Amino acid sequence: MSSLFLRDDLAVIPIETGDLVELSGDEARHAVTVNRMRVGEHTTIGDGRGLMVRGVVVKAEAKQLEIAVESSEWHEELTPRLVLVQALAKGDRDELAIQAATELGVSAIVPWQAERSVSRWSGPKVAKGVERWTTIVREAAKQSIRPWVPVVDDPVDTKALIARAAGSEVPTRTLVLEPTATDRLSSVDLASGADTTLLVVGPEGGISPRELELLTEAGAQLVRLGDEVLRTSTAGPAALAVANVALGRW
Repeated sequence: MSSLFLRDDLAVIPIETGDLVELSGDEARHAVTVNRMRVGEHTTIGDGRGLMVRGVVVKAEAKQLEIAVESSEWHEELTPRLVLVQALAKGDRDELAIQAATELGVSAIVPWQAERSVSRWSGPKVAKGVERWTTIVREAAKQSIRPWVPVVDDPVDTKALIARAAGSEVPTRTLVLEPTATDRLSSVDLASGADTTLLVVGPEGGISPRELELLTEAGAQLVRLGDEVLRTSTAGPAALAVANVALGRW
């Protein structure tokens, strides 16, 4: 079974053929005790920023794993970038959304405190929430063997989201997933016109009429996926699947 583990400083250590690359701490423990890596097996270590090295395991201990490098490869980040703006939701629905979105190739994730979000991040909850989402994304990236681990941005409120949709130094398209929209996502030419596409997903109660109006005035386009109304946990991943086909990634 293929596997990927992460070492953030991989780019600044020797990674030529035959060099030994070590994992330690929790990452090594997970490799040895959870994934049950053994000497003689092959695995991959990445830095989450495009660099990946593959090699054979030469040491597998409780808190230390070493591989002898056989090959290394640099992967460019995919463009255009697909960014999921995920509204905070109750239970674990927002977490399910970002986990699946990571497996489906999202470039970055922006937590959104929408008007109708039941879940609220404030005070110490902000840092804890970002840390929790970052952990979920990191583990999902490892499971799907992604060269690039998506970045989880600081949360935004509706005012900040509108400002982001209205203006950016990087050409950006904002697509708001809205069941009542006339245009279908599948009709949008995602391959041209923008370096970054924001896919905005509302909470369980939907995006409020005021938010839809403000986002549209800021230049966002309302799009629908189909005739069904999807949960907040599935809308973003479904949109990414459509985008992957449209961009020829699948």
